Amino acid sequence: MAAASHPLRLPAVIRAPFEARTWRAFGYVLIGLPLSVFWFAVSVSFVSLGAGLLITFLGVPVLAGTLAMCRGFGAVERARARGLLGLDVAAPEPVRGKTGGAFSWMGAMLKSGASWRHLLYALLHMPWAVFSFSVTVALWSWGWCLFTYPLWQWVFPAWVGQDGIQLYGDRTHAFYLDAPFELAVTSLIGFVFVLVGPWVLRGLVSVDRLLVSGLLGPSRLASRVTELESDRGVVVDTAAADLRRIERDLHDGAQARLAALAMDLGLAKEKLAADPQAAAVLVDEAHGEVKLALQELRDLARGIHPAVLTDRGLDAALSAVASRCAVPVSVDVDLPARPVPAIEGIAYFTVSELLQNVSRHSGARRAWVDVWRTEDRLMLQVRDDGVGGAEAAGGGLAGLSERVGAVDGVLAVDSPTGGPTTVTVELPWRAAR
Repeated sequence: MAAASHPLRLPAVIRAPFEARTWRAFGYVLIGLPLSVFWFAVSVSFVSLGAGLLITFLGVPVLAGTLAMCRGFGAVERARARGLLGLDVAAPEPVRGKTGGAFSWMGAMLKSGASWRHLLYALLHMPWAVFSFSVTVALWSWGWCLFTYPLWQWVFPAWVGQDGIQLYGDRTHAFYLDAPFELAVTSLIGFVFVLVGPWVLRGLVSVDRLLVSGLLGPSRLASRVTELESDRGVVVDTAAADLRRIERDLHDGAQARLAALAMDLGLAKEKLAADPQAAAVLVDEAHGEVKLALQELRDLARGIHPAVLTDRGLDAALSAVASRCAVPVSVDVDLPARPVPAIEGIAYFTVSELLQNVSRHSGARRAWVDVWRTEDRLMLQVRDDGVGGAEAAGGGLAGLSERVGAVDGVLAVDSPTGGPTTVTVELPWRAAR
């Protein structure tokens, strides 16, 4: 039964020559040579033409058009890498002139670093494509030909007039691979080439991956700007959601109780002269409403920013959160100093949210919270011995991951079915002054 549920698989070195991944990489190398020769020839020709015409104004539009053409070549290369290598590289930022006119567009194209990187790719990829094509085709063809040599050895005596592949020959002696032992050794050598070939091929296309991702994608600055714009949107959405939550809690909780309190005190005032005993009952009820309203306001203030966090730091604040958890929680905070308030607040609310998940969904009997600093990162880890199955892709953890990512943090979840669950959070460390 166990063997049926876990079928035996061939070792990777045996499977590699027959995997679709290997043949797609082989197709990528074969197609790459003619394309790279074409990109190289066209790019060099037009760049040379544009550079020669720079003495006149015509060189500027020729160079700008050449760079635009190279960006088109890059789009083809990214699509080829996506389809055959599974490498998804985003397109670089588009070129836009300030005024929208032709001269503005040409100036922006000549200033675009991404466009010049596309030209550099066209120049560099051709010699590499020649090398990788030569090595791959030679290794591939020799490997499969030698491996299958016993099947087609008959071609030599039938059509070539010799006994087999000539390994050595001079005027008096010649050695042919025709004996059964020689056929077996030749096939074995070919089999070794067949097994080694896919790994050499994957090493070669890894260089292509680096060229495509490094030269044909967006620049680091553009990627960083896009990431910061996304993070800014997350921060704005989070702040708006927090504001709506505070407004809803005030409206549904403390505000409603204070309105009821005002009505009770009004009735008590009216009854004070005519029925002092009833007025005393109303005042007593109003006193209870005041206590409940104050408690709700304290809870709301704690949800915004608890005073214990401001006064005593993460250790005391997280211990207070742990004391309210439905399961016993051990807290260990080992920090050389307090982080800046923004990071401290995110760390507090992250652990608080994770402990709420432990109370509601984990089915755990115990949980642990560890906080420490390593180099320039503030590390948080929340563990429990519950049933597991938590996922960062959906639910509250997804929103928590976005909030952490908004400050260049990372949230990782390890929660196999059956448990235990470990959530690790990295935040940037900046010590408070």
